[in-house]
Amino acid sequence: MSGQVDTFVRDHLPAQDALPDFLFDLPKLRFPARYNASSMLDAAIANGRADKDAVLWAEGRWSYSELLAQANRVAHVLTHDMSLQSGNRVMLHAPNSAMTLAIWWGVLRAGGVAVTSMPMLRATELATLIGKARVSHALVAASLESEFEVARALAGGAPLRVTYFGGGDFDQALRDAPPSFAAVDTSSDDPALIAFTSGTTGQPKGCVHFHRDVAAMAETFSRHIVQPRASDVFCGTPPFAFTFGLGASVVFPAACGAATALPNAPGFEALMDTIARHKVTTLFTAPTGYRAMAKGVDARLASLHTCVSAGEHLPAATSDAWRDATGIRLIDGIGATEMIHIFISARGDDIRPGSTGKPVPGYQACVLGDDGAPLPAGEVGRLAVKGPTGCRYLDDARQEKYVRGGWNITGDLYRMDEDGYFWFVSRADDMIISAGYNIAAPEVENALLQHASVAETAVVGAPDEERGQIVKAFVVLHADIRPNEVLRTELQDHVKRTIAPYKYPRAIEFVHALPKTHTGKLQRFKLKASP
Repeated sequence: MSGQVDTFVRDHLPAQDALPDFLFDLPKLRFPARYNASSMLDAAIANGRADKDAVLWAEGRWSYSELLAQANRVAHVLTHDMSLQSGNRVMLHAPNSAMTLAIWWGVLRAGGVAVTSMPMLRATELATLIGKARVSHALVAASLESEFEVARALAGGAPLRVTYFGGGDFDQALRDAPPSFAAVDTSSDDPALIAFTSGTTGQPKGCVHFHRDVAAMAETFSRHIVQPRASDVFCGTPPFAFTFGLGASVVFPAACGAATALPNAPGFEALMDTIARHKVTTLFTAPTGYRAMAKGVDARLASLHTCVSAGEHLPAATSDAWRDATGIRLIDGIGATEMIHIFISARGDDIRPGSTGKPVPGYQACVLGDDGAPLPAGEVGRLAVKGPTGCRYLDDARQEKYVRGGWNITGDLYRMDEDGYFWFVSRADDMIISAGYNIAAPEVENALLQHASVAETAVVGAPDEERGQIVKAFVVLHADIRPNEVLRTELQDHVKRTIAPYKYPRAIEFVHALPKTHTGKLQRFKLKASP
């Protein structure tokens, strides 16, 4: 029985027969009927971590008792000052910070459903998320106010209570709020978060995860592969809006009573300084980051003992370069927003560089052929997985494409060898993965087409040594427009203004026409083969 008053999310979940199979074979995955994931903080304190570091940043630290007190104050302000009812959707739009982390826990503690958005998203993108999730409340970093106000207007005047933090009324309300708050008595299968991902159409899909799913990612990948200790210090570059970053910097440390250290600036130099300052032991970033840091490894990285790579394929050369530079073999892994975190990986002597690994304990995986049947070892097909987590799109017909025969079909082409190791071959769709970011080609195309000079365009991922892939656009201009370097820069800047800046095409090739079939269908494979 749900503990949430607002049942919008539950009412818009896929039908039972459209869901994947869920597996709870491991004892740690058999959660009680009543469970609120924020109880991880209570458990850390009960296990003697009250005065131990929970969050570290350049200007200060919070112990676990201080983090819990802050989360409680957030929950109090949401429920008493902002009239939050359990089950309401709360958008959290902010960069990674100690306060962002406390707010995320506070939303769950209040029984809300967290909708965490990338701080780089533009107003049109934010408005789409607000509409799809029927967001009722928003806590937004003051530095992002102007863009969010535009999004609020674009959302069509939806009833939305917005508070900006980092100076102002919300901060004062927190100071006045009591440090205690009894977590709402949610069911373990009550929605805890909606994580948005872009599909190949560029239309975001809301992936709904329950309170038990938040705990499940800690009881699978973290417990069995990361193998953390309470004395560890976690650090990572992924935003909390990515479930990769949510696990790495928020959930995994709390689940074992460890600390998380937050870089105070973007970039890998700042990351290395953070590792040195806080003696970070456990690092999460994309292969792009490890390639960059491997070129300048120094004593700042001496405290590391566990390094996790995800977000894009990890080449064997990058894995070897990191081991040669640090003595640490990278833990690779593949996850999906639909699955909440990593489900295939390996650690230590089980790692085979170039291979993603084997199913994480709690999960099963196979490679499926076009007929939906498992393929024998060595053959290439679609990666399929099932476990304690799985795809639940919010009111989205694409559920039937992701879930088939009880399996979650990830959109990746893989082969499995005779020993059960999985080897990445390619994406099966038009998603571009650049420096760990998922970028939908049609979304970039739509942005380019809004420029007056562009008649047609097609976007693909082009190989890149540093980023794995970069966004490359092939652009057909209107007849009266001539290509030049000024226009190329203008188009790039236009995309940065229209959608999140990291999605802009780093390469633009002006062409007279796009390759098409006789029926007019774009032959994207020919563009991918273009040098």
